[in-house]
Amino acid sequence: MSAAQSQTTLVEKLQALQCHFTWDMDPSRSTLLHQREKLVDIGTEGKSWLGHIYNLRGFIQFKLGSTEDAQSFFYKAAEAFSQTRNADDGPWLVVNYGNLAWLHHHLGDQAESEAYLSKVDALMKKYPPPSQDELHAETYAEKAWTLMKFSTDKELVADYFQRAIRMQPDMVEWNTCHVMYSDKGPEADYWEKMRVVKKQEPENLYFAVYYLEQRAMKGEDVRDEARELAEKVLRNPVSSYSGLKGLLRVYKNCLTIDEAIDLAEEALKHHPDERYLKKCAALYYKWLIYFSKSLLKQSMIDRAVSLHEEVISLYPHSSLMKKIDLANIHAKSIHGMAKAEQIYQDLLRMNLEPAEQQVLYNTYAKYLNFDRRDRNKSIQYHMKAAAIPHRSSFRRYSFRVLDKINEERTNNMWREVEEFLENLKEQCGFNNTGSDVLM
Repeated sequence: MSAAQSQTTLVEKLQALQCHFTWDMDPSRSTLLHQREKLVDIGTEGKSWLGHIYNLRGFIQFKLGSTEDAQSFFYKAAEAFSQTRNADDGPWLVVNYGNLAWLHHHLGDQAESEAYLSKVDALMKKYPPPSQDELHAETYAEKAWTLMKFSTDKELVADYFQRAIRMQPDMVEWNTCHVMYSDKGPEADYWEKMRVVKKQEPENLYFAVYYLEQRAMKGEDVRDEARELAEKVLRNPVSSYSGLKGLLRVYKNCLTIDEAIDLAEEALKHHPDERYLKKCAALYYKWLIYFSKSLLKQSMIDRAVSLHEEVISLYPHSSLMKKIDLANIHAKSIHGMAKAEQIYQDLLRMNLEPAEQQVLYNTYAKYLNFDRRDRNKSIQYHMKAAAIPHRSSFRRYSFRVLDKINEERTNNMWREVEEFLENLKEQCGFNNTGSDVLM
């Protein structure tokens, strides 16, 4: 076989693997950076998904151009699987070895790439999937967990989890993820599944908080349970999987926003340097300021500003919304309007991806309307947001505003809005009235 033929055969084998490099994921750089920051916040203590976390972090580092870090994380993934599965060998390594085969191929080390391909073949022979048309349960589970972070296809993710559970029903963490991520379905079945998972994982505080939140949404009084659960959450290591963020939502919705802030501050008192806790606290100070019906103390606004500025520096690659929140907080203070405008102007000069631009145009339009009372300029930015062909809640909001102006025809810009909507529908090939088809 010639060198060219050998290379072609190797690539074909690599493309047939089940791993992060073949799962049709091509996220933008900003998405990769954002996900990297979120994965760091999960932490490393006692996580059944640690192997999957390291595999994904390795793939993200590769996509960001850091092959050395990628290799390090792939090795950590293998070690984590060994610890969590209590075995050095098993089908859970198929994805990991596939990642390493691809990585060495990109590094130009074809011998090492072929060595990992051989390891995958050996695992597949030792631990064959149920049939040729199916993947191994471990592969389905990792694929589902990974796509949860990047895909909007919830049905596909739920299907992968369901396939994994059908093959290995005793894997509690798969059941937990499936229940939390899939559509609820018939109410009786949903609550029975929830009760089963709660019984299977009594120490999983992340799920305990989720379960409590679902019951609260159903109308149950969960206030006393929320306070009891808070004591347990505060004793646990800090992690985005600790349940704190969900518990703060329960506090906000079932108790008061002030109690939610007290809980966040209590967590920070125990762990003053944890960036994730600062992020949680900043979020609830924002809600307090946004929805307060009375004049807030300047000290409260100052605390919100301080937290947001810290969080922006601690999350440099996913800080757009926090910068927008900071601007809006300044806009709510007596002497902060100039600072708010300055922040927005700085953001408007940034080179953002289209989806990020859409968010910025929409939020700036709201700020212009509600805080600066500049209705016409607000409409102009709603048109800028709507013109970006990215489906999102921000675009839907802008379209609703423009549709209302077009219907009521009381604003002096209604003809401009009507022409804009007609042109946009024409560009997209729609002839019907209404812009819901574009959202």
